[in-house]
Amino acid sequence: MRSATQYRSKSVGSVAQSRRMPQPSRSKPPLVAADLDRLALRYVERFATTRARLAAYLTRKLRERGWEGECPPDPMAVAERMAARGYVDDRSFAEARVRSMGRRGLGVRRVEMALRHDGIDAEDSADLAEAIEAEAYRSAIIFARRRRFGPFAATPADRDLRKKQVAAFLRAGHPPEIVHRILTMEPGDEPDELPGEGHS
Repeated sequence: MRSATQYRSKSVGSVAQSRRMPQPSRSKPPLVAADLDRLALRYVERFATTRARLAAYLTRKLRERGWEGECPPDPMAVAERMAARGYVDDRSFAEARVRSMGRRGLGVRRVEMALRHDGIDAEDSADLAEAIEAEAYRSAIIFARRRRFGPFAATPADRDLRKKQVAAFLRAGHPPEIVHRILTMEPGDEPDELPGEGHS
């Protein structure tokens, strides 16, 4: 049986291996298998999450508390059990993430980065790619409206300001062709028709 001080992060995968592991808490006892299940249930009751995010949370708890289970801990196995019971749904989480980021005016690249960070697998990401692309122009218009760029500006942008606007668009994950399309509009121009808003 491993003691709390013998536990090391290598036994739970590569999450945060580059960070120096803190000493396990002296105020709380080391974790055992049942504790991981309780922590996981409490977490999924409070937050929508993915298997990868849940496993990362459990890994942090192991680093904080240490381990005294009979077998090496496996946070991902716990996360898989939660998914099998229906408490974790990567696909639903990803769909909600895509919608939320689109409403905030964030572009394709930022959305794809967020999905990778959340641990969404390649199959689910590929299934959502079409929806992400379909909303690319709409989310860029939302971003332009919030930042008062292009057709939403009070006055035309000079060259230096235009460069800053392009940089802001790119940081938000929008593709250059859409950025150019929006920033070449004059203040007061009506943005091009959005998908799904055509006239019948």
